[in-house]
Amino acid sequence: MADAPTKPDGASVAVGDGAFGDQLVAQRDAPVGGQAVLEGVMMRGISTWAVAVRKPLPEQLHEGGLEAEEIPLGEIEVTTEPLTSVLKKHRVLRLPLIRGVAALGESLAIGFKALGISANAQLPEEEQEISGGVWAGTVVVAVLLAVGLFFVIPVGLTSLIKDQLHSSFLFWLVEGVLRTGIFLGYLLLLSRLRDLRRVFEYHGAEHKTISCYEAGLELTPVNAQKFSRLHPRCGTSFLLVVMIVAIFVFAPIGLPAWYWLVLTRIVGVPLIAGISFELIKFAGKNRRRGWVRAIMWPGLMLQKLTTREPDLDQLAVAIAAMNAVLELEDPMGYTDQDLVGVEVVA
Repeated sequence: MADAPTKPDGASVAVGDGAFGDQLVAQRDAPVGGQAVLEGVMMRGISTWAVAVRKPLPEQLHEGGLEAEEIPLGEIEVTTEPLTSVLKKHRVLRLPLIRGVAALGESLAIGFKALGISANAQLPEEEQEISGGVWAGTVVVAVLLAVGLFFVIPVGLTSLIKDQLHSSFLFWLVEGVLRTGIFLGYLLLLSRLRDLRRVFEYHGAEHKTISCYEAGLELTPVNAQKFSRLHPRCGTSFLLVVMIVAIFVFAPIGLPAWYWLVLTRIVGVPLIAGISFELIKFAGKNRRRGWVRAIMWPGLMLQKLTTREPDLDQLAVAIAAMNAVLELEDPMGYTDQDLVGVEVVA
């Protein structure tokens, strides 16, 4: 077997196995994260986040916009924004469980702002940009739909047959299976939508670029292409953990009246999110342990639905976003004190 590739200072880069196939996998965790957006990638460091978007050519815009199968061939536009995490400002937000909820809320805010930037970049200059109010409303609707689809509907449907189950254990089991089934079906449906194919390719480009940086290799499209499109800190893996954690959190509640069941599912979401965040954070830091990798395996498999192999042009966009962050900071150079309150998901 060939020696593992090495980065300049000698730290090893492991060759992937199992879920990762024969692609490279970084063996350390960097305080960087990201998100795929429309024809681009957002990258987030400690004090900076940046969005890189491939703009369409003028002739593509004048022909009435992009079709689903068209590929923007224009220049890469980069937008950089400063970042001061609320977790660094308030000590209470850095407590276990609470920090996960705060970090996720912050990530949602940045993510939807990045989506707005990428959407506006695809519009002709003479067209009106999508307002911040529209995106704020989109965030609220998306959160409500997620809570309703994955928490309220499963408990509501299971409540219809509560009298036939005659057991809190069976109720807990049926609801958990139903919730997880709805989640998996939702991801499978998304993976089959042609309009989302390029977003999933940029999601893969984001993961590969982060892994290349974590491995300490030069950020080039060719280097990044060698890495797996799967990443331990991915939000897809996080959502699967949420589905599983919810089963155990709701188990002790038993079988109260249906309205109490629905209320506990809504109120319990922050607790479940906080626990899940701690688990995914632990997995990211301990990815070299065999038993951790075994537990991570189902989540990594799900990432095969929400990521696709990117081309070199898409990797160039992801790298442009990462380089915009690295021009202003060195995430790997921060001390432990600097990283207090820093929580990121890839």
